[in-house]
Amino acid sequence: MIKVTLGIVMDQRGITSKELAKQIGITPANLSILKTGKARGIRFATLEKLCQVLDCQPGC
Repeated sequence: MIKVTLGIVMDQRGITSKELAKQIGITPANLSILKTGKARGIRFATLEKLCQVLDCQPGC
């Protein structure tokens, strides 16, 4: 099972949804879908940008 902790990481980094969406090149609505765990998939390019901006990596 995949657990989405995007909201927690964003809070820890002090970044807003609007700011993060702009930096990774997706709409705030699509970021919200990722943040709530309702996404059915994510492009590797988007995941890579998220990790770069938030200075994190996917994993446990």
